[in-house]
Amino acid sequence: MFKIQTLNKISPEGLNLFPRDKYEVASDINNPDAIIVRSADLLNAEIPSSVKIIARAGAGTNNIPIQACTEKGIVVVNTPGANANAVKELVILSMLLASRPVMDAREWVRGLAGKGDEIPTLAEKGKSQFVGCEIQGKTLGVIGLGAIGAMVANACVGLGMNVIGYDPFISIEAAWSLSRAVQRAESLDALLAKADYITIHTPQTPETKGLINADRIRLMKKGVRLINLARGGLVVNSDILAAIDEGKIAAYISDFADEAMLANNKVVCLPHLGASTPEAEDNCAKMAVKQVMAFMEEGTITNSVNFPKCRMDEPVPQNGARLAIANKNVPNMIGQITSVLAANKLNISSMANQNRNDVAYNLIDVETHVSGDVVNSLLAIDGVIAVRVISAEAE
Repeated sequence: MFKIQTLNKISPEGLNLFPRDKYEVASDINNPDAIIVRSADLLNAEIPSSVKIIARAGAGTNNIPIQACTEKGIVVVNTPGANANAVKELVILSMLLASRPVMDAREWVRGLAGKGDEIPTLAEKGKSQFVGCEIQGKTLGVIGLGAIGAMVANACVGLGMNVIGYDPFISIEAAWSLSRAVQRAESLDALLAKADYITIHTPQTPETKGLINADRIRLMKKGVRLINLARGGLVVNSDILAAIDEGKIAAYISDFADEAMLANNKVVCLPHLGASTPEAEDNCAKMAVKQVMAFMEEGTITNSVNFPKCRMDEPVPQNGARLAIANKNVPNMIGQITSVLAANKLNISSMANQNRNDVAYNLIDVETHVSGDVVNSLLAIDGVIAVRVISAEAE
């Protein structure tokens, strides 16, 4: 029986995918094999030694101690793309909010309360102060063309915009998904210089923190409209406010509230609404659960932020076992592992090995039972981080 601990409220649409004859699922559970989390802060939490995988039902993993998990052999996965449509739609809404002052107009109209029959005439006279612009025919710059950025780019092509994108690390899948009408920017600076609207869809890393700052704002068109639903730290707020005061930035829409931004009427701060739809929460939960099940039952890793993608095409051997071994990515690890198996007369029927940066991951099918002594011998190899035996009976 696999034990799954849930932190935060995880959608039942996802949790119901767990077969209850093989999985125990609860928020309060001892020695869990896996943790499914949304926004709960694990950075300073004591993660039980029994945990083998942490699944983030969402894209961001800055609430999880990635390096510490890697050192313990804990696989951390997320659910990229599961909430992409929800964020895409909020980006489009944000572009419209940045273009048409509908929120100010609504508040002004509310101020006409009590005017009775005069309201239609007053409204007609006052509407000229809320003139905006259209997005059709304007140029949108999309920074980051992952699952969300690609969907935004394609949708805005459909809205009649000229779309240019920049992503030096674009995946093959994302490239295939892009409309042919999306133009490739040669550099970030080139994109910034051409765009009437800019939307950011990159992860926040030490390299991208403060990506949009005073120097880059100087490259932008006067009157540019900027949207950041990715991470608050990707922009320097003080530089944004200074650019608004100078008339360089016409509007800034952020999904991350900040004290300094709230008083500016050309800034709209939202309370991190990007993935706040029931559809997105369901999709994230289902994707997280499927990844946990594949890992626990087959050793498969997908969408990990700290371990390589790895899977076996063959099912777990009926009369043998599958070894899932995490190790440091250093020379002669495979040789040492296979030597232990050979010394214990374990014949390898199939094998997959993948590496990522400083770590490697192996799936090895053997034709007979694997004893605890074999596991201990493998763990004794300098550089082996974790060893797990998967049997067909556990599926």
